[in-house]
Amino acid sequence: MSSPLRSPVDVLVTIRFFDAEAAARLEARGYRVIRADIAYDELDTKITVGIERALETAHAWILGTPPVTRELLERFPRLKVIARRGVGYDSIDTAAVKSLGRLLTNTPGGGEPAVADHALAMMLAVGKRLGESHQRMQADDWRAIVGGELFGKTVGLVGFGRIGRMVAKRLKGFDARVLVFDPYLDHSSAEASGVTQCGLNELLAQSDFISLHAPLTPETDRLINTQTLALVKPGAILVNTSRGELVDETALLQALEAGRLGGAGLDVFAGEKDPGARGIAQKLLALPNVVGTPHTAASTRESLARANALAADCVAAALDGLEVPRHCIVSDGRVPQAA
Repeated sequence: MSSPLRSPVDVLVTIRFFDAEAAARLEARGYRVIRADIAYDELDTKITVGIERALETAHAWILGTPPVTRELLERFPRLKVIARRGVGYDSIDTAAVKSLGRLLTNTPGGGEPAVADHALAMMLAVGKRLGESHQRMQADDWRAIVGGELFGKTVGLVGFGRIGRMVAKRLKGFDARVLVFDPYLDHSSAEASGVTQCGLNELLAQSDFISLHAPLTPETDRLINTQTLALVKPGAILVNTSRGELVDETALLQALEAGRLGGAGLDVFAGEKDPGARGIAQKLLALPNVVGTPHTAASTRESLARANALAADCVAAALDGLEVPRHCIVSDGRVPQAA
């Protein structure tokens, strides 16, 4: 089906690893896919000159994590659809999207399985001390390092959305006891998932592994800090595959250096957005009991293909005037069409 808008209709794509199949889904419906000149070393967190130039003609934008402000939306009135590949949208002014009559979508279901896998991989890697063993062997030191098991342990999940539920499901294979802190989780849902609800303090005090799966909000900003880390069970392992800002990294570094924690697995860091925080990140990564990855939990071939296809389909549906999948709509300021 061709687009009802006058040709050519540009769809700007500023994400890495946007596959040819996803682009073909748009091109088959008459849209022109534009790739901006992206500074990939900036991890898609800045608006480059190439992006701004492309936004002058774009009707839709498939993006990662650049800031989308009211000022930017007002400067580019042709831009009607913003499609976030991923789930989080804390870098986008959702209120401005709605008040200016635009549409913001995301891609729930695309990356969640990969992130859940990554969270468990972090638990196992830090607990089994794989990084330390690898480094020793590189130095021709073949002495064994004694690690710990995930089997039979208590795992605390902070946040129990789609990813948290997938992590809990995977943990059943390890006979783990799963505690959950999520103010929005009802008792029946927790019971059906086989997890135990509790307060944050109780979770921190009892968990051998603590895995963060909460969105970044004013309530969760630096949720893990000096005060909450003081409550953590000695020797526990912290895993963060959510947002770097959930953790006060200076406090985490101090807790690790003091030996209060057994280690940390970190896929996200405050330094992703704040260059001033890179120094703390480097100090964390230098510790032998820290395993770090550069926000790649959702970066699998399968995950990216699912998310790319869903973002493309949301854009095409919106531009064609068709119904956009409701579970993908984050903020919608479009005027409803008359029946």
